Amino acid sequence: MGGAARRDEVRAANRRLVRRLVLLPLAMFGFGFALVPLYDVFCEITGLNGKVDTGRAAQAPQGVRVDASRTVRIELLAQAPGGGRVAIEPAAPFMELHPGELRVAKFRARNLGAEAAVVRAVPSVTPGLAAQHLRKVQCFCFDEQRLAPGEARDLVVVFYLDPALPEDIRTVSLGYTVFEVRRQARAGPAGAGRG
Repeated sequence: MGGAARRDEVRAANRRLVRRLVLLPLAMFGFGFALVPLYDVFCEITGLNGKVDTGRAAQAPQGVRVDASRTVRIELLAQAPGGGRVAIEPAAPFMELHPGELRVAKFRARNLGAEAAVVRAVPSVTPGLAAQHLRKVQCFCFDEQRLAPGEARDLVVVFYLDPALPEDIRTVSLGYTVFEVRRQARAGPAGAGRG
């Protein structure tokens, strides 16, 4: 009888092992899926990675004093990784401004594909300390952008630097990485284009 009990014990141990081996990848997938919002919350709290506080960005610089004694160079950067269906570039590679001065920066986005694309821009500001002083009044990064096939469009960000920006910061890089959120099929009758 000892052999039968041993076999039952081994089968039970194997079932537990299989359950664990199935649950582990599911847990890893769930954790990976949750990392993006957790990372956003972490960056918002700590101000790391140049994430800009968009909560304060909705206000125009009323009452903000322009510090004409200082000039800060703003380097404009843009990229669209992931296969090259959407391209983006700044209209100008840099601009100079005085802290407190409201400025407009333009970026040109193009859908190089044959299908509509919906994209979202993720901002990044360096150095990280400057991100706490960059105030966006209006930004294409606040919303998803839909680009029709072959469409090119100017995307705008209206911003200013808080005059409290430390004086040793003379150059700030404002970059956008544009990710395709989803593809949209070309408009047409249902089933069109299917063989």
